[in-house]
Amino acid sequence: MKRIPGDLRPALTESIEVTGMASRENEILLESGTNEVEILEFRIKENSFGINIAKVRELLQYCPVQSVPHSHNCVEGVICPRDEILTVIGLASYLKYPDEDHQDPGIFIITEFNQSKAAFHVQQVMGIHRISWSAIEKPNGAIFGGEEGAVTGIAKLEKTLISILDFEKIMVDISPDTSVLANVASIASSGTADSKHKILVAEDSMVLRKVLLESLNKAGYSNVVVKDNGQDAWDYLQMPGHEVSCVITDIEMPKVDGHHLTKRIKESKDLKHIPVMIFSSLITEEMFLKGKEIGADVQLSKPDIHLLVESLNELIQKI
Repeated sequence: MKRIPGDLRPALTESIEVTGMASRENEILLESGTNEVEILEFRIKENSFGINIAKVRELLQYCPVQSVPHSHNCVEGVICPRDEILTVIGLASYLKYPDEDHQDPGIFIITEFNQSKAAFHVQQVMGIHRISWSAIEKPNGAIFGGEEGAVTGIAKLEKTLISILDFEKIMVDISPDTSVLANVASIASSGTADSKHKILVAEDSMVLRKVLLESLNKAGYSNVVVKDNGQDAWDYLQMPGHEVSCVITDIEMPKVDGHHLTKRIKESKDLKHIPVMIFSSLITEEMFLKGKEIGADVQLSKPDIHLLVESLNELIQKI
């Protein structure tokens, strides 16, 4: 079966092989909280990596890249498809694979997340796989850079292991001034929040966990519990006397994603009173509607860390 989702406009339609699609494909795509994700698999040096298809705008065949002096060593330069200037990031260089000459110049994966766009240069695009987040495991700290590593999950398919990259961390490493880190400084160190309110954070990215913890602490929220996936967050909420005042969750997480976690909370008679804030790089119009459908109280894009604190203050005041 050959198919490209409607939100992609690739020049490489014939090269994309879709596997593992359910027969209720169109219906499932409209559902929320199914704990499933579509992963675009691509190759670098014969290794399989993945990115959430929700972050992919289109695929482009390789075209000449204009170099930019004094740029980051992983930045190959810029391209200008359809009069839009995009930074080209060499993923092989970022992952520290040795340089080799290839007859095939590769493919650009054009991404859009955290309200910004970029072109990631990869060698080959393999296909799109629909899988459950429960089939994605958190890697140990030794993979691709220790605890600050670039891999947030390992997807297990029948014959392949796909390393899902932390594209937010990649952008933070390459351009911290344009990432979510740039907005942390805008948060006032008020310390006025009532520390009795316990905040539960579910976020799989080490970088974003640190950002959230620092931001909440600056605002005065010192009673913060942090989990790196939705399943661990849900298990914590099942503990007697958890006394959580608010849940802040990412969408993309191994085991249980943020939408499924939110749906579980809002369908629980014992937990539905707890406000849930979705804080994700994927807050598009479509994602916002999905979050609203499952009962999210607040939804914010990750660059807007200052708005997260303001929204949290408002939710806590209501409590």
